[in-house]
Amino acid sequence: MKKPQLCRLLWARRIHVSPNPVWQKVPMSKFEKDDFLPYAKLAGALNCIKSRLKRPLTLSEKVLYSHLDEPETQDIKRGESYLRLRPDRVAMQDATAQMALLQFISSGLKKVAVPSTVHCDHLIEAQVCGIEDLARAKDMHKEVYDFLASACAKYGLGFWKPGSGIIHQIILENYAFPGLLMIGTDSHTPNGGGLGGLCIGVGGADAVDVMANIPWELKCPKVIGCNLTGKISGWTSPKDVILKMAEILTVKGGTGAIIEYHGSGVESISCTGMATICNMGAEIGATTSLFPFNQRMAKYLCATGRGEMAALAEKYQKELLTADKDCKYDQLIEINLDTLEPLVNGPFTPDLAHPISKLGENSKKNGYPMDIKVGLIGSCTNSSYEDMGRCANIAKDALSHGLKSNIPFNVTPGSEQIRATIERDGMFEVFEKFGGTVLANACGPCIGQWDRKDVKKGEKNTIMTSYNRNFTGRNDANPATHCFVTSPEMVTALSICGRLDFNPLKDELQGTDGKKFKLKAPHGEELPAKGFDPGQDTYTAPPASGDDVKVVVDPKSERLQVLAPFEKWDGKDYVDFTVLIKIKGKCTTDHISAAGPWLKYRGHLDNISNNLFIGATNAENNEMNKLKNQKSGEYAAVPAVARDYKANKIKWVAVGEENYGEGSSREHAALEPRHLGGVAIIVKSFARIHETNLKKQGMLALTFANAGDYDKVKPDSKISLLNLKDLAAGKPVDCEIKNGGSSDKIQLNHSFNDLQIKWFQAGSALNLMKELASGGGKGDGKGKGEEKPK
Repeated sequence: MKKPQLCRLLWARRIHVSPNPVWQKVPMSKFEKDDFLPYAKLAGALNCIKSRLKRPLTLSEKVLYSHLDEPETQDIKRGESYLRLRPDRVAMQDATAQMALLQFISSGLKKVAVPSTVHCDHLIEAQVCGIEDLARAKDMHKEVYDFLASACAKYGLGFWKPGSGIIHQIILENYAFPGLLMIGTDSHTPNGGGLGGLCIGVGGADAVDVMANIPWELKCPKVIGCNLTGKISGWTSPKDVILKMAEILTVKGGTGAIIEYHGSGVESISCTGMATICNMGAEIGATTSLFPFNQRMAKYLCATGRGEMAALAEKYQKELLTADKDCKYDQLIEINLDTLEPLVNGPFTPDLAHPISKLGENSKKNGYPMDIKVGLIGSCTNSSYEDMGRCANIAKDALSHGLKSNIPFNVTPGSEQIRATIERDGMFEVFEKFGGTVLANACGPCIGQWDRKDVKKGEKNTIMTSYNRNFTGRNDANPATHCFVTSPEMVTALSICGRLDFNPLKDELQGTDGKKFKLKAPHGEELPAKGFDPGQDTYTAPPASGDDVKVVVDPKSERLQVLAPFEKWDGKDYVDFTVLIKIKGKCTTDHISAAGPWLKYRGHLDNISNNLFIGATNAENNEMNKLKNQKSGEYAAVPAVARDYKANKIKWVAVGEENYGEGSSREHAALEPRHLGGVAIIVKSFARIHETNLKKQGMLALTFANAGDYDKVKPDSKISLLNLKDLAAGKPVDCEIKNGGSSDKIQLNHSFNDLQIKWFQAGSALNLMKELASGGGKGDGKGKGEEKPK
């Protein structure tokens, strides 16, 4: 039989592939030798789907629908039906894994049902440099790391130690593959779309479902196509594609949809560049994003020791890993890469785009601080070998003229493999000469893990990053910091001048010899010519049996707390409930449950609940973390008022505006209001992950049928949610708003299906799972007894 073209290509390049890779079983990763690529199974399911739908399918539909639990019978309607899916794997970072594993432990199950991993990347604070910061984190967070390591060993998960790198880079290097369906407890999980996988950010309760062998539920996404033409070149980078998409779609334009990139321009983008684009799709609300399998992905797979995987993917390329001709998208966006200008987005929101040629003018017009205080490159969005190489190229150009960064310049490698490889290839030395500080292989300042000393809190200043998110106070807990996100190349160039009105495409710099010069357009190798250096081994595989492993949670711990089940719904309407807070404007998960120094309490629900809504703006007084206690009449911090209500058995609701809960996947933003006595969140619209997280914890996630009804709610209103015994899919909830002697009756919409209503009635999805596992329902704890959504 004739060998595929790609195999011949791999052999010609002397990349090791065993003699018959297409016909043998290919492991999903080098760490999981007994779990194989599921292409044959997926192709069979896809044939069933195509015979039912009788229409051309988009790539995302092929990958998603081929993972259906029951492809023969499930209802498939974009934007309407709920899909029950069987993901291939689960990935969790250390901050969210704590709560997810605590929930899994309370389920009573003995081992995870699918390949799963935990990655220690969120708890390492940037303070001095990589080596010192990592050592301090290992000491400071020993209790949490020990808990995660022992839980992974007992329940069969792979464990990536602190210092291994950022979860999304580790997934790309080791676990992602074309056609993969993966869920991860981090909103930037879509990074894996750069290797042609559907990788979707979720809350911890969703991860528990999959690890417990329960089909995972997702509302059938719409599909937004993005046709890329032209070619990436010069100063334009893959980051500019997603920055442009953010400008076009805004922070909520991708909600409920998968972004599917295609077109001739795709071939000019590296695999890691495609990952950058998919990663930041979270900032436009997209369920996930992906690219079709191509030779750039094959090259990356080969460079990371997965040539056999690339060969097998090629066999299924047309059938499973490429969109059908004439497939239909719900929306189509066109971007010409030839004319795409580098963009700088911000401050305070990732969809406010400025072409580099207009950045200075716009900044002066809007009163942004013109001097840039700090430049930061890296993070899960932009820390590939190619990214680092292009930045080092710019730095070398400046150094050749006697210049270096004019401001503090911080570099975050995405993984231990990237760190070791760029150090071997001389980039470390270049960055240090340029004035840079290389931080730990971790999230660091991108998620607020930054012990920043150069400005005082409240001091107005500007920073420039290659990160993905720039909400108020996101990076340094300073609400006056104006954070802009852009490509790492642009961060590096702007750091040389240190001002927002410098355009490296046109403006000149003056060297130490007095001569003026322009920076050359950056260049960097896509992959290392010498291959990747893996660096230190930071992975721990689970033992064959975890029966003898002990997982201990100290009852006196301030970091970890065993979860108590939430109370079941009592079958009664919610009558005259108090409004805890009416929130004005943007309310992300950072506003609901802040990160930064609060990350240390991610495993302790009661302690972390002390940050509930502290970043949200109170509509009554336009202040943060200051509201009136309707019982006492006194003003206090939001968590203190919520705790007082809980102590006095006063149930409450919170009210918000558009795209409530955008941002990270942290389920603490749903757990905390539930823990402190909340029963419902009523808003104009929700972000996808957060809406699901609320439902999972037994909260009512409701939206105003008429957005103008938001104005009818006052800080001292009494809210009644009526006829809850008749709660049904597609049926609005009756609501009465009482203001003094007057009242308004309005309707609230919801997206609950039949199964999700049972979560509400049981008090949480975990409660329902335990009921079924203990015989309270027909289930056996393995998903067979769960009622199917309608």
